[in-house]
Amino acid sequence: MSQDRHDELAVALFGELFMADQLARNRISKVLPKGMELSQFSVLNHLARVAEERTPAQLARAFHVTRGAMTNTLARLEWAGHVHIRPDWDDARQKFVAISPAGRAARDAAVQAVAPLIADVVESLGADRVRAVLPVLREMRARFESEA
Repeated sequence: MSQDRHDELAVALFGELFMADQLARNRISKVLPKGMELSQFSVLNHLARVAEERTPAQLARAFHVTRGAMTNTLARLEWAGHVHIRPDWDDARQKFVAISPAGRAARDAAVQAVAPLIADVVESLGADRVRAVLPVLREMRARFESEA
């Protein structure tokens, strides 16, 4: 395959990924519980999955955002009662974040709101096709993470 064809293929692939990402974010944002932003849902979902405290810096790295952006998201989650932020007893300069029971309930409500939308996409594409594309997407993500 010529270099021009490789370039066209790469542009088409990333064009589709970017558009699918934008459309998925838009649709998911619309079905989240009132007042919850996608960034907040993502942090709550992450904290629920890891089931242990994280520092704001660890969360910022996990989401590839600035510490300032993560601090803003965490402040909103704390205000809503969805996370607990405590000082590190060994290093007062550092803090730890944990999901609260209210945060877990909010995350679960958001999952319930989002699940039908996602399930509908998988059903319409076909589970076998989704399973076939997942390894490629995971490999792409891993490559970008290793280069970050």
